[in-house]
Amino acid sequence: MAQTGVLNQLTVVKQVPFGVYLDAGELGEVLLPSKFVPSDCEPGSQVEVFLYTDSEDMIIATTVKPKAMVGEFAYLPVIDVSRHGAFMDWGLDKDLLVPFNQQRVPMESGRNYVVHIYRDQHSERIAASAKLDRFLDKKTPRFARGDKVSVLIAQRTDLGYKAVVNNAFWGVIYNNEVFKPIRVGQKHTAYIKQVREDGRIDISLQPGQQAQMDDVSQAILNHLEAHDGVSSLNDKSDPAVISKVFGVSKGVFKRAIGGLFKAGLIEISKQGIRLVQDNAESDFD
Repeated sequence: MAQTGVLNQLTVVKQVPFGVYLDAGELGEVLLPSKFVPSDCEPGSQVEVFLYTDSEDMIIATTVKPKAMVGEFAYLPVIDVSRHGAFMDWGLDKDLLVPFNQQRVPMESGRNYVVHIYRDQHSERIAASAKLDRFLDKKTPRFARGDKVSVLIAQRTDLGYKAVVNNAFWGVIYNNEVFKPIRVGQKHTAYIKQVREDGRIDISLQPGQQAQMDDVSQAILNHLEAHDGVSSLNDKSDPAVISKVFGVSKGVFKRAIGGLFKAGLIEISKQGIRLVQDNAESDFD
Protein backbone atom coordinates (compact mmCIF):
# COMPACT_ATOMS: atom_id res chain seq x y z
CA MET A 1 0.00 0.00 0.00
CA ALA A 2 1.32 3.44 -0.94
CA GLN A 3 2.24 5.72 1.95
CA THR A 4 3.39 9.29 2.34
CA GLY A 5 6.81 9.89 3.81
CA VAL A 6 8.53 6.86 2.25
CA LEU A 7 9.61 5.60 -1.17
CA ASN A 8 6.95 3.86 -3.25
CA GLN A 9 7.00 1.94 -6.53
CA LEU A 10 3.95 3.27 -8.39
CA THR A 11 2.48 2.74 -11.84
CA VAL A 12 1.88 5.56 -14.31
CA VAL A 13 -1.81 5.67 -15.24
CA LYS A 14 -1.94 8.71 -17.53
CA GLN A 15 0.12 11.53 -18.98
CA VAL A 16 -0.92 15.19 -18.85
CA PRO A 17 0.81 18.37 -20.09
CA PHE A 18 2.10 19.14 -16.57
CA GLY A 19 3.29 15.65 -15.61
CA VAL A 20 1.95 12.13 -15.08
CA TYR A 21 -0.53 10.65 -12.65
CA LEU A 22 0.43 7.63 -10.60
CA ASP A 23 -1.78 4.95 -9.08
CA ALA A 24 -1.31 5.32 -5.31
CA GLY A 25 -4.04 2.86 -4.33
CA GLU A 26 -6.14 4.14 -1.43
CA LEU A 27 -4.46 7.54 -1.73
CA GLY A 28 -5.91 7.92 -5.24
CA GLU A 29 -4.11 9.20 -8.29
CA VAL A 30 -1.08 11.31 -7.40
CA LEU A 31 0.64 13.84 -9.62
CA LEU A 32 4.32 13.56 -10.49
CA PRO A 33 5.17 17.04 -11.91
CA SER A 34 6.91 17.26 -15.28
CA LYS A 35 10.30 18.28 -13.87
CA PHE A 36 10.52 14.92 -12.08
CA VAL A 37 9.17 12.67 -14.85
CA PRO A 38 11.85 10.29 -16.30
CA SER A 39 12.38 10.62 -20.06
CA ASP A 40 11.19 7.07 -20.80
CA CYS A 41 8.08 7.33 -18.61
CA GLU A 42 4.71 6.28 -20.15
CA PRO A 43 1.43 4.69 -19.01
CA GLY A 44 2.21 1.34 -17.43
CA SER A 45 5.73 2.33 -16.37
CA GLN A 46 6.87 1.79 -12.79
CA VAL A 47 8.43 4.80 -11.05
CA GLU A 48 10.06 5.02 -7.63
CA VAL A 49 8.77 8.15 -5.93
CA PHE A 50 8.57 9.81 -2.54
CA LEU A 51 5.07 10.98 -1.53
CA TYR A 52 4.35 14.00 0.64
CA THR A 53 1.77 16.77 0.96
CA ASP A 54 2.31 20.10 -0.80
CA SER A 55 1.50 23.58 0.55
CA GLU A 56 -2.19 22.99 -0.20
CA ASP A 57 -2.18 19.62 1.60
CA MET A 58 -2.50 17.72 -1.67
CA ILE A 59 -0.48 14.51 -1.91
CA ILE A 60 2.24 14.92 -4.52
CA ALA A 61 5.09 12.75 -5.81
CA THR A 62 8.74 13.47 -6.44
CA THR A 63 11.72 11.42 -7.59
CA VAL A 64 13.97 13.46 -5.28
CA LYS A 65 14.97 11.55 -2.14
CA PRO A 66 14.79 13.66 1.02
CA LYS A 67 17.58 13.71 3.60
CA ALA A 68 15.40 11.56 5.87
CA MET A 69 12.08 9.73 5.67
CA VAL A 70 9.26 8.86 8.04
CA GLY A 71 10.56 6.70 10.88
CA GLU A 72 14.12 8.00 10.64
CA PHE A 73 16.24 10.34 12.75
CA ALA A 74 18.26 13.11 11.11
CA TYR A 75 20.34 16.19 11.83
CA LEU A 76 18.76 19.03 9.86
CA PRO A 77 19.09 22.82 9.65
CA VAL A 78 16.31 25.25 10.57
CA ILE A 79 15.89 27.79 7.79
CA ASP A 80 12.90 29.73 9.12
CA VAL A 81 10.71 30.16 12.19
CA SER A 82 7.10 31.33 11.91
CA ARG A 83 3.90 31.34 13.95
CA HIS A 84 3.40 27.69 12.91
CA GLY A 85 6.77 26.43 14.15
CA ALA A 86 10.26 25.90 12.77
CA PHE A 87 10.89 24.88 9.17
CA MET A 88 13.81 22.60 8.32
CA ASP A 89 15.56 21.92 5.03
CA TRP A 90 15.19 18.22 4.27
CA GLY A 91 16.02 18.43 0.57
CA LEU A 92 12.55 18.91 -0.93
CA ASP A 93 10.72 21.93 -2.37
CA LYS A 94 8.45 22.09 0.67
CA ASP A 95 10.28 22.54 3.97
CA LEU A 96 9.71 20.22 6.94
CA LEU A 97 7.68 21.64 9.84
CA VAL A 98 8.60 21.13 13.49
CA PRO A 99 5.51 22.31 15.43
CA PHE A 100 6.19 24.27 18.60
CA ASN A 101 4.83 21.43 20.75
CA GLN A 102 7.43 19.10 19.19
CA GLN A 103 10.43 21.30 20.06
CA ARG A 104 12.51 20.30 23.08
CA VAL A 105 13.88 23.84 23.25
CA PRO A 106 12.79 26.81 21.12
CA MET A 107 14.44 26.30 17.74
CA GLU A 108 16.45 29.06 16.08
CA SER A 109 16.97 29.78 12.40
CA GLY A 110 20.45 28.87 11.20
CA ARG A 111 20.99 26.10 13.75
CA ASN A 112 20.85 22.32 13.28
CA TYR A 113 18.90 19.88 15.44
CA VAL A 114 18.44 16.12 15.66
CA VAL A 115 14.82 15.27 14.92
CA HIS A 116 12.58 12.30 14.17
CA ILE A 117 10.43 12.35 11.04
CA TYR A 118 6.84 11.23 11.58
CA ARG A 119 3.51 11.09 9.75
CA ASP A 120 0.29 12.49 11.17
CA GLN A 121 -2.11 9.54 10.92
CA HIS A 122 -5.16 11.74 10.28
CA SER A 123 -3.90 14.34 7.80
CA GLU A 124 -1.06 12.38 6.12
CA ARG A 125 1.10 15.46 6.79
CA ILE A 126 4.77 14.80 7.47
CA ALA A 127 6.43 16.66 10.32
CA ALA A 128 9.44 16.40 12.60
CA SER A 129 9.90 16.23 16.35
CA ALA A 130 12.89 17.01 18.55
CA LYS A 131 11.29 15.07 21.42
CA LEU A 132 13.16 11.90 20.54
CA ASP A 133 12.23 9.76 23.56
CA ARG A 134 8.68 9.16 22.35
CA PHE A 135 9.94 7.59 19.11
CA LEU A 136 12.55 5.22 20.57
CA ASP A 137 11.88 1.59 21.41
CA LYS A 138 11.15 1.01 25.10
CA LYS A 139 11.83 -2.74 24.93
CA THR A 140 15.13 -4.17 26.15
CA PRO A 141 17.35 -4.46 23.05
CA ARG A 142 18.75 -7.85 22.10
CA PHE A 143 22.37 -7.01 21.41
CA ALA A 144 25.46 -9.02 22.27
CA ARG A 145 28.77 -7.57 23.35
CA GLY A 146 30.79 -6.57 20.31
CA ASP A 147 27.81 -6.29 17.92
CA LYS A 148 28.36 -3.68 15.22
CA VAL A 149 25.68 -0.96 15.11
CA SER A 150 25.07 2.38 13.42
CA VAL A 151 24.68 5.46 15.61
CA LEU A 152 23.63 9.08 15.22
CA ILE A 153 25.22 11.37 17.81
CA ALA A 154 22.24 13.22 19.28
CA GLN A 155 23.25 15.03 22.46
CA ARG A 156 26.29 16.07 24.52
CA THR A 157 26.03 15.29 28.24
CA ASP A 158 28.28 15.47 31.30
CA LEU A 159 28.97 11.74 30.93
CA GLY A 160 29.71 11.83 27.23
CA TYR A 161 27.38 11.57 24.23
CA LYS A 162 23.86 10.18 23.82
CA ALA A 163 23.35 8.49 20.48
CA VAL A 164 20.47 6.87 18.61
CA VAL A 165 21.45 3.24 18.02
CA ASN A 166 20.18 1.49 14.88
CA ASN A 167 17.43 4.10 14.55
CA ALA A 168 15.66 2.57 17.54
CA PHE A 169 17.41 2.82 20.95
CA TRP A 170 19.30 5.22 23.16
CA GLY A 171 22.98 4.50 23.68
CA VAL A 172 25.75 6.27 25.57
CA ILE A 173 29.38 6.83 24.57
CA TYR A 174 31.30 7.79 27.72
CA ASN A 175 33.92 10.52 27.71
CA ASN A 176 36.72 8.04 28.51
CA GLU A 177 35.77 6.08 25.35
CA VAL A 178 36.17 9.08 23.03
CA PHE A 179 39.61 9.19 21.41
CA LYS A 180 38.82 11.32 18.37
CA PRO A 181 36.70 14.44 17.81
CA ILE A 182 32.99 13.76 17.45
CA ARG A 183 30.02 16.09 17.39
CA VAL A 184 26.24 16.09 17.45
CA GLY A 185 24.76 15.12 14.09
CA GLN A 186 27.55 12.78 13.02
CA LYS A 187 26.85 9.19 12.03
CA HIS A 188 29.30 6.48 13.06
CA THR A 189 29.76 2.75 13.15
CA ALA A 190 29.92 1.71 16.80
CA TYR A 191 30.12 -1.44 18.92
CA ILE A 192 28.02 -2.71 21.82
CA LYS A 193 29.88 -2.79 25.14
CA GLN A 194 26.93 -3.90 27.25
CA VAL A 195 23.17 -3.71 27.61
CA ARG A 196 22.30 -2.73 31.17
CA GLU A 197 19.43 -4.21 33.20
CA ASP A 198 17.42 -1.02 32.66
CA GLY A 199 17.78 -1.46 28.88
CA ARG A 200 20.29 1.33 28.40
CA ILE A 201 23.14 0.60 26.04
CA ASP A 202 26.82 1.38 26.54
CA ILE A 203 28.55 1.72 23.19
CA SER A 204 32.06 2.37 21.94
CA LEU A 205 33.40 3.75 18.71
CA GLN A 206 36.26 1.25 19.02
CA PRO A 207 35.83 -2.36 17.81
CA GLY A 208 36.55 -5.43 19.92
CA GLN A 209 40.10 -5.68 21.27
CA GLN A 210 41.61 -7.98 18.65
CA ALA A 211 39.96 -6.25 15.69
CA GLN A 212 40.95 -2.91 17.15
CA MET A 213 44.55 -4.01 17.62
CA ASP A 214 44.71 -5.11 13.98
CA ASP A 215 43.31 -1.76 12.82
CA VAL A 216 45.63 0.28 15.03
CA SER A 217 48.68 -1.79 14.09
CA GLN A 218 47.98 -1.20 10.41
CA ALA A 219 47.42 2.51 11.06
CA ILE A 220 50.81 2.71 12.79
CA LEU A 221 52.54 0.98 9.87
CA ASN A 222 50.79 3.29 7.40
CA HIS A 223 51.84 6.30 9.49
CA LEU A 224 55.47 5.16 9.50
CA GLU A 225 55.51 4.50 5.76
CA ALA A 226 54.13 8.00 5.17
CA HIS A 227 56.86 9.55 7.33
CA ASP A 228 60.01 7.91 5.94
CA GLY A 229 59.71 4.97 8.31
CA VAL A 230 60.11 6.91 11.57
CA SER A 231 57.92 8.55 14.20
CA SER A 232 58.70 10.38 17.42
CA LEU A 233 55.78 8.63 19.14
CA ASN A 234 56.48 5.77 21.54
CA ASP A 235 55.16 4.24 24.77
CA LYS A 236 56.21 7.37 26.71
CA SER A 237 54.36 9.84 24.48
CA ASP A 238 51.60 12.17 25.66
CA PRO A 239 48.19 10.37 25.53
CA ALA A 240 46.63 13.46 23.94
CA VAL A 241 49.10 13.36 21.06
CA ILE A 242 48.53 9.63 20.53
CA SER A 243 44.77 10.20 20.55
CA LYS A 244 45.08 13.04 18.03
CA VAL A 245 47.22 11.01 15.61
CA PHE A 246 45.60 7.57 15.88
CA GLY A 247 42.26 8.16 17.63
CA VAL A 248 42.93 5.59 20.36
CA SER A 249 43.99 5.51 23.99
CA LYS A 250 47.62 5.32 25.03
CA GLY A 251 47.06 1.79 26.37
CA VAL A 252 45.80 0.54 23.00
CA PHE A 253 48.73 2.25 21.25
CA LYS A 254 51.28 0.66 23.60
CA ARG A 255 49.82 -2.83 23.05
CA ALA A 256 49.85 -2.29 19.29
CA ILE A 257 53.50 -1.18 19.09
CA GLY A 258 54.41 -4.01 21.46
CA GLY A 259 52.86 -6.50 19.06
CA LEU A 260 54.61 -4.93 16.09
CA PHE A 261 57.92 -5.07 17.96
CA LYS A 262 57.45 -8.76 18.80
CA ALA A 263 56.63 -9.43 15.16
CA GLY A 264 59.93 -7.83 14.16
CA LEU A 265 58.24 -5.06 12.17
CA ILE A 266 59.36 -2.04 14.20
CA GLU A 267 62.09 -0.90 16.57
CA ILE A 268 61.30 1.07 19.73
CA SER A 269 63.67 3.53 21.37
CA LYS A 270 63.65 6.68 23.48
CA GLN A 271 63.45 8.69 20.25
CA GLY A 272 60.30 6.94 19.00
CA ILE A 273 59.55 4.03 16.69
CA ARG A 274 60.99 2.98 13.37
CA LEU A 275 60.16 0.47 10.65
CA VAL A 276 62.56 -2.44 10.48
CA GLN A 277 64.07 -2.59 7.01
CA ASP A 278 65.46 -5.88 5.77
CA ASN A 279 69.22 -5.87 5.24
CA ALA A 280 69.45 -2.29 6.55
CA GLU A 281 71.70 -1.34 9.38
CA SER A 282 69.84 0.42 12.20
CA ASP A 283 71.22 3.65 13.69
CA PHE A 284 68.10 4.26 15.78
CA ASP A 285 69.74 3.77 19.20
